[in-house]
Amino acid sequence: MTSGDSPELWDPEWTEWYRLTPMERWRESQKLWAFYLSVGGSLDSEPDSQSPFQFEPAPRAALADGRPGLRVLRRSGI
Repeated sequence: MTSGDSPELWDPEWTEWYRLTPMERWRESQKLWAFYLSVGGSLDSEPDSQSPFQFEPAPRAALADGRPGLRVLRRSGI
């Protein structure tokens, strides 16, 4: 949004948000976080394989039969 934009072109929800005071925005943000957590959201970060601080590989789920998922198959032409 630039200063030259006409207010009629703005999304009404964003216009309403920008009209709130910083304290009102803070309270609304707190309500959103409470809702997010109540529906099962998590504050735990997702593992980042590109991070230099990710020292351990992410745990992998085991297959139901307990065997590895890949097998080398050899076909002999003899």
